[in-house]
Amino acid sequence: MDELVELRQSIENHNYRKALQIVDELEEMSVEDKLNKIYSYMVVLLLHLINQEAEKKLTRSWEFSIANSVKQINRTNKRCKAGGYYAKPEDLEEIIDDAFEIALKGAAAEAFGGEYSPEKLLGVINPKIIKSKALSLIDYEM
Repeated sequence: MDELVELRQSIENHNYRKALQIVDELEEMSVEDKLNKIYSYMVVLLLHLINQEAEKKLTRSWEFSIANSVKQINRTNKRCKAGGYYAKPEDLEEIIDDAFEIALKGAAAEAFGGEYSPEKLLGVINPKIIKSKALSLIDYEM
């Protein structure tokens, strides 16, 4: 990682301002990575919640996928050493809104044997209920 080499050089050269800039950059990259992982698991979570709502059933594989996605979102979001969370509830709501469209497309390919378009599937489900359920499954303590 070039940033770490540059950080070491900055510290060795007593250029602490540059070193702190690099640390800030590394922190930002780390948070961005966490949020990207949360987004990916959110797509899977929403996809199966959409399927569950549309087909009014819950298969064992969907149940497993929902549970795994929730666990991975919670693990990724929790700041172990510093405490707190990378994504606060309002950030999670934004991620849910962003992930919903792609999840809907995936669900349309699966639900009812792929017979429904995303638009038609949207007429069968209530996005607000699904988004609310997704948010309620995620751990967040003030």
